[in-house]
Amino acid sequence: MLANGHLLIEDLPGMGKTTLSHALAKTLGLDFSRIQFTSDLLPADMLGLNIFDSAKQSFEFHPGPIFSQLVLADEINRASPKTQSALLEAMEEKQVSLDGETRDLPSPFFVIGTQNPMHQSGTYPLPESQLDRFLMRIQLGYPDWNAEKQMLLSQNTSAIETTESVITVDEFVSMQNEVNKVHASDAILDYVLRLVTFSRETEGFPNPLSPRASKATLQAARAWAFLHSRDYVIPEDIQAVLPSVAEHRLRGSTSDFNGQSSLSEKLLDAIDPLAA
Repeated sequence: MLANGHLLIEDLPGMGKTTLSHALAKTLGLDFSRIQFTSDLLPADMLGLNIFDSAKQSFEFHPGPIFSQLVLADEINRASPKTQSALLEAMEEKQVSLDGETRDLPSPFFVIGTQNPMHQSGTYPLPESQLDRFLMRIQLGYPDWNAEKQMLLSQNTSAIETTESVITVDEFVSMQNEVNKVHASDAILDYVLRLVTFSRETEGFPNPLSPRASKATLQAARAWAFLHSRDYVIPEDIQAVLPSVAEHRLRGSTSDFNGQSSLSEKLLDAIDPLAA
């Protein structure tokens, strides 16, 4: 979110994806909405529609749940390709077009998309062009023993509702602006370019990294450096974020994530950050 990108979480149901998203929205003071994607969900259900007001003799726009600052697109790969495409267009343009009129989405605007593993039935795989719109893909995984035991002991079922924001939206936007100022030297830029070029020129990478992936890697590394109180990027920042930024792009739509990062690790192993 500091890198001003969207997040894809691939995991089984019940792993806390909705709780995480809602908690982030409350903590950052953002408007939150959840869209449950199903096979019969229509683009208008998500974007909104114009309804005729007989009293005013005019059409009135009723915004859909996409008009929130943080949107949880739950089980995105259960929706039809048409509905998926409408969401991804809104993510890319940060605006929607309805009946010939363009409407801006709130600012800031983030989407946390979730999808079930591809081996589960009833899924429509996101094509590579749409996977590329997500800055990062992660897997939450199971909590450790102590964390899950603490969850079982907890009687507070409304903890999210009572959570208060720790910063304002303006403060968060200011942090994003500071991330954009984090310096990346020519050596860092060359390191990123060598990584993506290797994926394009070497066998074993069925989906080479695009220029969008280059930009995503650098922006995520800037955010990582900012979180570690630095105003400059080092090679370790690139190495820290590359698996989450690149793996879903390298693997494409036909492969489960399963926490694997073998292709991105292959890139990191092949390219020396200190090479000329």
